[in-house]
Amino acid sequence: MLPNQRREKILELIREDGHAKVQDLARIFKVTEVTIRQDLEKLESEGLVEREHGGAILSNIGSNVKDITLQNQSNIPAKIAIARKAIEFIDDGDTIILDSGSTTTEIAKLISGYKNLTVITNALNIALILGANPGINLMMTGGEFKPPTLSLTGQKSADFFNNINADKLFLATAGISLKAGLTYPSISDLCVKRAMIDVSDQVYLVADSTKIGVKSFASLGALSLIDHLITDSNITKENIKMLQEHEVDYILANL
Repeated sequence: MLPNQRREKILELIREDGHAKVQDLARIFKVTEVTIRQDLEKLESEGLVEREHGGAILSNIGSNVKDITLQNQSNIPAKIAIARKAIEFIDDGDTIILDSGSTTTEIAKLISGYKNLTVITNALNIALILGANPGINLMMTGGEFKPPTLSLTGQKSADFFNNINADKLFLATAGISLKAGLTYPSISDLCVKRAMIDVSDQVYLVADSTKIGVKSFASLGALSLIDHLITDSNITKENIKMLQEHEVDYILANL
């Protein structure tokens, strides 16, 4: 891996978790700690991270947490369209899981007027959106807090789903590819997402079209883990053909 590519992956990890340790990064990327420190110095010089003892944190992360705003605010019109399509598959009496993420946050903003709806989430911002809704029984996982995604992660978060039965999961992803499957920037999230999938009757992957063909750092598994993909109508003809050839059930949300 070239230095620029490695620094991009390091930044991707820090943007997801909010921080990273030199020792962990050296093990992940199979380089020396000296090399990682040089990478962090470069990222700090560009104003992207702030170095601290033994590692680095994301710049200005405190303001995002105080304002309850997500770091990732890209492609919002597409995500709103996907959310509008996604709520068509939610019924009164359902137990649904909303994964953390910007697209699932847009889904949460549109949930209203349901009767006897149970929503389980690992996202603090989603809990704040839905917490005052009288028609929703809201449940939250435990786990380790990740400031950039305002979410709870790790094995304690995954363990929450023991003995849970959900009708539908609305799952987020960072990248979708045939070879790597569903991919994410953070390893700590994988056990949580697996647990969500395992307890859900139907899995809806909600992902804007820019994520198709993209490969992130850590792989959750093959596309066969999902039942449906909800994406936006800006998807390319080539990607539609790829989904059809591999029998992925896709649902298009019109912008």
